[in-house]
Amino acid sequence: MTVAALAPLRLYDTAQQKVVDFTPGPLVTFYLCGITPYDATHLGHAATYVIYDVLERRLRQRGHTTRSVRNITDVDDDMLRAARRRGVHHLDLAYGGLRRFDDDMEALGNLVPWQEPRATGAIPEIRGFIRALLDKDAAYVVEGTVFFDVSSVEGFGQLSGLSSEAMMRIGAERGETPGDPRKRNPLDSVLWQPSAVDEPAWDAPWGRGRPGWHVECSALALRYLGPTVDLHGGGTDLIYPHHECSAAQAEVVTGQPLARHWMHQAMVVHEGEKMAKSLGNLVFVADLLRCHDPMALRLLFLAQHYRRSWSWDPRLLEQAVQRLERWRTMVDAVEKPSLGAQVAVVLDQDLDAPAALMLIDQAAAEGSGVRKAAEVLGVVL
Repeated sequence: MTVAALAPLRLYDTAQQKVVDFTPGPLVTFYLCGITPYDATHLGHAATYVIYDVLERRLRQRGHTTRSVRNITDVDDDMLRAARRRGVHHLDLAYGGLRRFDDDMEALGNLVPWQEPRATGAIPEIRGFIRALLDKDAAYVVEGTVFFDVSSVEGFGQLSGLSSEAMMRIGAERGETPGDPRKRNPLDSVLWQPSAVDEPAWDAPWGRGRPGWHVECSALALRYLGPTVDLHGGGTDLIYPHHECSAAQAEVVTGQPLARHWMHQAMVVHEGEKMAKSLGNLVFVADLLRCHDPMALRLLFLAQHYRRSWSWDPRLLEQAVQRLERWRTMVDAVEKPSLGAQVAVVLDQDLDAPAALMLIDQAAAEGSGVRKAAEVLGVVL
């Protein structure tokens, strides 16, 4: 069956705040914000990358060719602080963190991205991008720091749907400095900044230093996927300021929207807070893999709808282990011919993986094999 003959794949779009048809062409491009590799993969990371993996698999099953880019933020404030605290070079820290991350992704069965570029490998493109913003009077230099001028974008804040007051408050919680007196507008973000003595630095016309976080993703998306990607996303904690700023900067440079569709994974909560390195409330994938089948972990993530936040509870993993065992007892049974198609239909309704699991549960309880249906979800029995 051709892509055109299939019912539309429907996904929630963050910018429109509703579920809409996702109708890309035969080639689907998407950009997924990757890790800052100063620690191992936690459950919040894994939940995001597993659901994006299911999306990419489903697109391929529908007949599309996919090109996915997942960046590596190997230079930013968090990365450098962690390296300084541990007394190691930031690139050594990034190498170890990335190696563990790749091992975790492989264990969970995730597809390898088409490209996985490092921010430090795109400094020339980043400098050129900043130069373009300056030439368009969408940026300004103060004491060697280059700021993006949000007033250069009509309707800044449309992606997040936040008021200026909310953006200032949330930005302050997520690394922005709305109180910086050098800024023309409290919401202006850093494109380039002078490096401290122990930080990496590159030459630039406006002063030796290093890039800001948001511009890294703007430049990398343009470098690998062109001015507009079909789908862009990450965790909901990236909507503002990271994706709002990245999108606005790119739009100024290219005159086109950075993404046609925005998709975001809800937060995993632990101890009453979102799971985050800065909060120290992490549960690491590698620790769970020491004593659990990786497919059980994959089922754990798929049992939660990607748009609903959920709290980590070890009992959820035990339920996933039991589900995997039930499915595997039916591995040699004859599979209902329609089961895989039924799973695909519910996935096409905003990636409803929990509903897909229930369909497979029911089929297994009725004596059907489930191997092929499980493979639609990337679960290997």
